[in-house]
Amino acid sequence: MTWQTTLTLLGYGIVITFMVLIMMKKMTAFASLITIPVIFALIGGMGPKLGAYALTGIKGVTTTATMLLFAILFFGIMINVGLFDPLVKFIVKAVKGDPLKVLVGTAILAAVVSFDGDGTTTTMIVTSALLPVYKKLKIKPLYLATIIIMQNSVMNLLPWGGPTARIMAALKIEGGAILAPLVPGMVLGVIWGIVVAYLLGLKERKRLGIVKIDETALDEMAATMDEEEAALRRPKLIWVNFILTVLVMYFLIAGKLPSAVIFELAVALALIINYPKLKTQRELIERHAGNAIQVIVMVLAAGIFMGILTESGMANAIALNLASIVPKSFGSHWALVTAVISIPGTFLLSNDAFYFGVLPVLAQTGATYGFTPLQIGIASTMGQAFHLLSPLVAFIYLLLQITEVDMGEWQRFAAKWSIGTFIIFVLAAAITGVMPL
Repeated sequence: MTWQTTLTLLGYGIVITFMVLIMMKKMTAFASLITIPVIFALIGGMGPKLGAYALTGIKGVTTTATMLLFAILFFGIMINVGLFDPLVKFIVKAVKGDPLKVLVGTAILAAVVSFDGDGTTTTMIVTSALLPVYKKLKIKPLYLATIIIMQNSVMNLLPWGGPTARIMAALKIEGGAILAPLVPGMVLGVIWGIVVAYLLGLKERKRLGIVKIDETALDEMAATMDEEEAALRRPKLIWVNFILTVLVMYFLIAGKLPSAVIFELAVALALIINYPKLKTQRELIERHAGNAIQVIVMVLAAGIFMGILTESGMANAIALNLASIVPKSFGSHWALVTAVISIPGTFLLSNDAFYFGVLPVLAQTGATYGFTPLQIGIASTMGQAFHLLSPLVAFIYLLLQITEVDMGEWQRFAAKWSIGTFIIFVLAAAITGVMPL
């Protein structure tokens, strides 16, 4: 057995063992992310380099961890000041206690907020606005987590999103050239997300019925707020906080500053504007530190997972294996082959590893069969329907932490609806002719 084959088997072993343990609820995601790759690395005789691999991985996620830390603090402060209270009250009035309307509204809001291409921002805004409504009406938070991820996986294909930007860099494709062919599939994908929300809403309406909510019920919701929370509200500064939040969104979309820096500045300004007393500022940071730490430790654990998988050569071995397992006789259907490979490729590997490691090989092979880089690039986006279910995606730990949903249960439930998203992506690309089957 060659060393390359050994690395491939070890890499697959890490990912499969991790997923099985998570799905069967035999181990927490945190413990699995750390111990499983360490065990397999030791089996592969990589003990002497294990620390260096893990540390490289940790360093690689520090920017993301920093961004998540300050994003959680910022949106936590915005919740404290009451920025989302009017929106929550409006939603509660508009849905009139109907779970169906809540879920459809979730799909629409998640799609709109996801326009900035950032999963963390989408998660914080949508959950901040809607989780109180879900709790009030006793709707399953699993549905909230599923709909958010479905809509974000579609909108993440915008040129300023992660996968598309990497495709543009790897295959030297212009943003406009790749966006136009993606639009039909993205539109249909968003509509599919709304359809799924409608179907889930019908189930919840049948289970829960329509709860009558009037002004009295809204007052009861406000009454459940304790004195400490009420003291943190800043109704007179709501427009100032709204403008601050809009500016944060603008700079995130514009990409003129690193997202971690944007959120750090936003937290500093939010504290100065709303809570000039130093004691209150310290108390607020401590108040949200627990939620932040829960997410950050998961991201750092994922850093160890990715560090060992990547630095040891296992990720590259998996990439080469994925690119080589397809028989050459499938050459005339290479775009479809690429689409199928992109499912495990973007799930088992980071976007960087897949789009910079696997995609160029697939594109070169496709060229021999007459496929253009654009066609292969479009095909490689199809697997994004499942990518955000991967344990390698940092912000999903934030989503699961806030909604208190089990990771394995969420992956199993969301995956079956993501199959529809994948099929829609493929059919739309085939019908428009950008991805010949």
